[in-house]
Amino acid sequence: MQVDLKQLTIAQEERSSAQDSPRFVSLLTKNTLALVLAGGRGSRLMQLTDRRAKPAVPFAGKFRIIDFPLSNCMNSGIRRMAVLTQYKAHSLIRHIQRGWGFLDGRFDEFIDILPAQQRIEESWYKGTADAVFQNLDIVRSRNPQHILILAGDHIYKMDYGRMLAFHAECEADMTVGCLEVPLEDAKAFGVMAVDASNRVVAFQEKPAHPEPLPGRADVALASMGIYIFNAKFLYEQLVRDADEPHSSHDFGKDLIPYLVPRYRVFAHPFSDSCVGQPGDVPYWRDVGTVDAYWEANMELIRVTPNLNLYDEQWPIWTYQEQLPPAKFVFDDDDRRGAAIDSLVSGGCIVSGAAIRRSLLFSNVRVDAHAQIEDSVILPDVRIGRNVKLKRVVVDKRSEIPDGMTVGFDLEQDQRRFHVSPSGVRLITAEMLGQTIHRHR
Repeated sequence: MQVDLKQLTIAQEERSSAQDSPRFVSLLTKNTLALVLAGGRGSRLMQLTDRRAKPAVPFAGKFRIIDFPLSNCMNSGIRRMAVLTQYKAHSLIRHIQRGWGFLDGRFDEFIDILPAQQRIEESWYKGTADAVFQNLDIVRSRNPQHILILAGDHIYKMDYGRMLAFHAECEADMTVGCLEVPLEDAKAFGVMAVDASNRVVAFQEKPAHPEPLPGRADVALASMGIYIFNAKFLYEQLVRDADEPHSSHDFGKDLIPYLVPRYRVFAHPFSDSCVGQPGDVPYWRDVGTVDAYWEANMELIRVTPNLNLYDEQWPIWTYQEQLPPAKFVFDDDDRRGAAIDSLVSGGCIVSGAAIRRSLLFSNVRVDAHAQIEDSVILPDVRIGRNVKLKRVVVDKRSEIPDGMTVGFDLEQDQRRFHVSPSGVRLITAEMLGQTIHRHR
């Protein structure tokens, strides 16, 4: 591997001087192209992804899931990005066009949207590596020195500049972002073993029996689905993999297991580049199930949540709708508009209703005497009078009729709605007999 000594020196100097800084910007980040893989459905989210890709699912009151990796790129100084889409991408594309159109092409800043186009052959993406391979001509045209591969469906704050500096210092061909996970959970990840220098010496994708870390029987080292490649090296490996008839053309299943014994593959600990206060537990969430989605949203109403959305030094960017402030009306003993331990977004009107430990996304209307507890209400929902909701997720544009009660009778709720293993009820417009999505 040929190493750019000038860039390596800069990386070493800036890495050592940036340890106390929340942001790490260098020539490495400026010469990096980030590819965000955002084509998956996320079927474990059930009906929440019937009409949108998982990265487009609303999160935290006003954001979309994809805003988090894109914001990490922005804050890390990576201003050249491409989002690869496939499954039901309309709302995702529209969100990116509206919320991320502020980058200036005159300074070589951009977000390209790369839908599945069958550019190489008449087939859709076969795997994560194939998704990049099918857009290889576009990637090459941007002439990056490094390529950062990201999943578009995880919630976290990370300085990719620190990972790039680690990659350059190690003279790596590929670097994998990693974190420690409970051994039982590791079955859903790529699991690796490393030596004393963090070089990867073994890798298994979603093993039935994960190998624990040495001396820690209950923890495994898992891939985050974040990869850095030297650009030319990635091109060579994608072409090689595309010609392999038995490959499923996936980074985790095929490329990494092939590369580990043959090239310099290193693991970068998430704890070294996560963004937060010193001493914080590194925050990373895969909101891939209804339970995980509900739990991650509910964490945000704590007095001091692990994910700080109010951090001015590492903001989360998104599409900002032009909406009036949230409004709470009526102050009678039996009809008081109030929200306690909750997040309430712009455009909401709480009219004589009680909201406790819940998130209301934009433009939610709640009528008199309604009671909402421990719930996540997505945008443009209408909740009628005398409604009682507990531990529910209500999908966008649903209309909850007057007097409906959900979250108190398991048997009754199972007949009408999806009920998760931990008892969270998912309500969509279709489950309520409403056909609003078919007419929009």
